[in-house]
Amino acid sequence: MGRAFELARRGPQGSNPQVGAVLLAPDGQPLAEGWHQGAGTAHAEVVALAAAQADGRNALGATAVVSLEPCNHTGRTGPCSQALVKAGVRRVVYAVADPNPSAAGGAEQLRQAGIEVVGDVLAAQGRQLLQAWLAGFQPVRPYVILKIAQSLDARVAAADGTSRWITGAAARVHAHGIRAEVDAIVVGIGTVLADNPALTARTADGALAARQPERIVVGRREVPASAAVRGTGGALMRLPTHDPAEVLDRLAARGHRQVLVEGGPTLASAFLQAGVVDELHCYLAPLLLGAGTSAVSNLGIATLAQAQRWQISSTHLLDPDLLLIANPLKEKSCLPE
Repeated sequence: MGRAFELARRGPQGSNPQVGAVLLAPDGQPLAEGWHQGAGTAHAEVVALAAAQADGRNALGATAVVSLEPCNHTGRTGPCSQALVKAGVRRVVYAVADPNPSAAGGAEQLRQAGIEVVGDVLAAQGRQLLQAWLAGFQPVRPYVILKIAQSLDARVAAADGTSRWITGAAARVHAHGIRAEVDAIVVGIGTVLADNPALTARTADGALAARQPERIVVGRREVPASAAVRGTGGALMRLPTHDPAEVLDRLAARGHRQVLVEGGPTLASAFLQAGVVDELHCYLAPLLLGAGTSAVSNLGIATLAQAQRWQISSTHLLDPDLLLIANPLKEKSCLPE
């Protein structure tokens, strides 16, 4: 299953899920593998079956290990459940049940065909892989990533207000990669007025990425006519509110599944206090400021027992900085159990 996850990550993020599949011979040896390469292309299971056939390997009696329950839907491609039945696969193992009502039911179809089916294998890891896509089937709100770039002593700006650049080039390249994956990037009007960011997604060489997030500015003050967010890049939308729930409602209505909050301490704290942050990206720069603007402001926490608890899911060394990715320890995610 771990290999299926690796393969899935090769596919693009978007309206379709990232899915990987591994075929194992009856003796457990790998037969073939595949992954979904985007809308309108063959699904991972079909790609793996085709690869086995091209190598002259028979999938009869094989086990298919898939990161997402095989679909039972005919759209631009046929149902993977039927492809597996036709190939004579004996056993199917998957991580995450398909929440899409138009595609779900593949596991039951396989069972009815006499195939052994095992679900929920490494399900937590599978949901993490598919988190943005899964969020689209939850009516509440988009999946929220909060980005904070700070010093070791949790400052996002020095005493004189300077903040560029706390983190190094590698961290900024990584952050721009995340921008290119999300549907929208959210900042407060205070950040626009103080830093005048363009809020674009750029490649390592500084060029505009092919995919640009919609730029959302939160707050009641107007965006200046000369602001960089009015320049080339994603569409600009101003939301005259300070309520995170209202912001997410508006973004959900626009079909956004995954959003990145990049605002300053005020906006970050509002989203944290509202309990709507699903994933925290904390870029730690190896420097100390001793004074200046704190990464977050008042969260309404009076005692240690009320502290927000987070679980670090991964760490990444981005020379010279460290990226910590964490999720709420208490279930506050929009994802299903």
